[in-house]
Amino acid sequence: QVQLVESGGGLVQAGGSLRLSCAASGRTFTNYAMGWFRQAPGKEREFVAGIRWSSGGTSYANSVKGRFTISRDNAKNTVYLQMNSLKPEDTAVYYCAARRSLVSYYSSEYDYWGQGTQVTVSS
Repeated sequence: QVQLVESGGGLVQAGGSLRLSCAASGRTFTNYAMGWFRQAPGKEREFVAGIRWSSGGTSYANSVKGRFTISRDNAKNTVYLQMNSLKPEDTAVYYCAARRSLVSYYSSEYDYWGQGTQVTVSS
């Protein structure tokens, strides 16, 4: 089983930056894919970004492409989400997730989830 712990959320002003971290522990596999999702009050979970662990290949939601960057540190078993040019509409709880396959846009296809970290962007 894999355990995921997110950190790095907080309160920032519009135009600011944050870097979220997702530390993974337990049994992992080279064919894992990692994803970041977010959920705002009253809305469904939304795919933000994903990365294939082995290749480093990435995918992004159109709403964040060009502003957010997902990356991984193999030695630390950690995935990052660098968020720049933040907007108030980015406010949400951000979750890290993992699945034993390729990157997926669908939250139901992920096997492991972290507890989430709150990101609030003020205007």
